[in-house]
Amino acid sequence: MPKGSNTPVPTTALRVEVTRRAGPGIPDVDASALLLAGGRVRADGDLVFYNQPAHASGAVRHQGEQVTGERVTDTLLVDLARVESGVERIVLAASADGGTFGQVPGLTVQVSDAVTGHAVARFDSTGATVETAFVLGEFYRRQGGWKFRAVGQGYDSGLEGLATDFGITVDVPRRPAAPAVPSTPPVRLSKVTLTKAAPSVSLAKQGGTFGVMRVNLNWQTRKRPTGRRRGARPGDLDLDLCALYELADGRKGVVQALGSAFGALDRPPYIHLDGDDRTGAAANGENLTISLDHKEHLRRVLVFVTIYEGASSFADLHATVTLQPQHGAPIDFSLDECTVPSTVCALALITDTGGDLVVRREARYLVPERGVSPQRTVDRAYGWGMNWTPGRK
Repeated sequence: MPKGSNTPVPTTALRVEVTRRAGPGIPDVDASALLLAGGRVRADGDLVFYNQPAHASGAVRHQGEQVTGERVTDTLLVDLARVESGVERIVLAASADGGTFGQVPGLTVQVSDAVTGHAVARFDSTGATVETAFVLGEFYRRQGGWKFRAVGQGYDSGLEGLATDFGITVDVPRRPAAPAVPSTPPVRLSKVTLTKAAPSVSLAKQGGTFGVMRVNLNWQTRKRPTGRRRGARPGDLDLDLCALYELADGRKGVVQALGSAFGALDRPPYIHLDGDDRTGAAANGENLTISLDHKEHLRRVLVFVTIYEGASSFADLHATVTLQPQHGAPIDFSLDECTVPSTVCALALITDTGGDLVVRREARYLVPERGVSPQRTVDRAYGWGMNWTPGRK
């Protein structure tokens, strides 16, 4: 579609993919959506992005970023049939993290039917220079239906400037002076993306020094999984998020669904695993929580994931990890393509360094030897030195 043109789209669930080429020196690009009434948001919750991945109505969800070969795709799901009657437009935007859109080659937004995959609109954005945010396109109501317009309007003030223009209240996260929390806190736009070139970040430098930190794993599959266990339904996929821990007093252990070792936040190990999830959805997925209020008791924590059933390796399972401190910028990264028969992947290593916790991206696929469990495999790789016995959910 040329810039400024429009086309009808079906009033159904649509998949919006913002895609660019990957490579050294290319900024990260994050997709977002703003639900507008009268040209502005009704409340800060009308911005859907990596820090607010789902709208309260369920009409818009941010599904996360995936890397496939030389392409990086950030995805939004928009169900036009569920959009509230007061919403007139849904603006589809993108922001560049660590550079400008003049440094981003092959920037494209494509709209497809979420069920059939049939493409209904595509806009290739070209000619960018110093812009750090772009309105790529928008859905808007017209004569009882919906249309998509290719916009291509840039901002040099990033996501913050774009969001402010549409009525969003933004703020830089910082520790409050008092325990009281405002009933409507401002939207936090900052985040940290870990890469091979920059794999580590200090929680203290990001403001994540107290409260809790939630670790989320979500994923997508591109092929029908194989290798399901007896009793599992065809296509079921069960990934288990786990954590090896070592406390300051030398005690070691594991938090995992196997053996119902879910942990606790108010007592050792100060780590708690949520219930099991098989959808991989960004708003759900697998989650565990770490208490930063007890960080002085934590020497190191290794977060890893195992395949319990539904697949024989991580090949074609495209996953994103997000660590969200209660008071601080979120930290995220994508897993690389898996090219080995791996059933266990070390995700992130969190280490105490003089009272500060440092998060390091591992994204390391491990291949268990015959007869060796995934848990024992990751233990050996990181020298935890624990004794293991068989366990069941």
